[in-house]
Amino acid sequence: MPRTPASSPRFAYKGDRLKPLRAFCQTARLGSVSRAAEALYLSQPAVTLQLQALERELGARLLERSGRRLALTREGQELYELARPLVEGLDGLDGVFRERIRGLDAGELNVAAGSSTILYLLPKIVEAFRAAHPEVRLSLHNVTGAGGLDLLRSDAVDLAVGSMLDVPGDLSYAPVYRFEPMLITPRDHPLASKPDLSLQDLSPYGLILPPQRLTTYRMVDLVFQQNRVPYTVALEVGGWEVIKQYVAMGLGISIVTAICLTEADRERLAARSLAEYFPSRSYGVVVRKGKYLSPQARAFTELIQPALFERGDYDATGQSDR
Repeated sequence: MPRTPASSPRFAYKGDRLKPLRAFCQTARLGSVSRAAEALYLSQPAVTLQLQALERELGARLLERSGRRLALTREGQELYELARPLVEGLDGLDGVFRERIRGLDAGELNVAAGSSTILYLLPKIVEAFRAAHPEVRLSLHNVTGAGGLDLLRSDAVDLAVGSMLDVPGDLSYAPVYRFEPMLITPRDHPLASKPDLSLQDLSPYGLILPPQRLTTYRMVDLVFQQNRVPYTVALEVGGWEVIKQYVAMGLGISIVTAICLTEADRERLAARSLAEYFPSRSYGVVVRKGKYLSPQARAFTELIQPALFERGDYDATGQSDR
């Protein structure tokens, strides 16, 4: 009997492979069938059936429970990396087509950034973007840390600008700027003119630092501990502007990032590099891996650095926002 060529597997669930793949990608991204159902405007049983059909078709376990969340198995991770760009590309086809037809004449752009980034780094970039694309509605979301990453993962923002310490696997970080750590004191402070500044010289003076939950405080503590140098915190307060004001008033000294120092500050404060003891801090752009960047988002990143996400995968680590 002549052999018949093997046929490719037939997908049985309603003859539509996109729906189960979409359900799978949403469940993998959100970690929950119920949340995926809400995002897809489907019932929870419908999503469950689609996931079960996909696992039967592929003959592999794709999801497993990890605590209160669903996590990808090894096979599920492989499928997610293959399916996500396909699903997102098809789901975004209409919008991409319309944007290409009308270009940058309309639309919106949502950017997440911390206070220091919005205040010191973005003004000129925002000004240039508004001048070039006045019809685009630009929204800056003032968030830091996990809040900004949550907005990225939920697609509430197109990109984030700031600094990162650890880059999660589902995000890409392209560092662009780097700033030195600086000691700031009143201009008449003994440390302002001391010829050779050491870490031990800072020990007798109270530090004004951001709250302990933020990276700057943890970094300062780590460096002093590693060098076995005692230190005291005179005041915890949020915001570089407030810290600089209190230092100028003589309430303590501080260790800040050079990004926050302006020409006006140098008239009331003495600033000296501490790069010998503390790491510099990078700032750049964060996007969700696999996400299509709209023309508006690409135009914005071009103003930061041309071809920022066109030269390979950026996962370099930097410092988290403050």
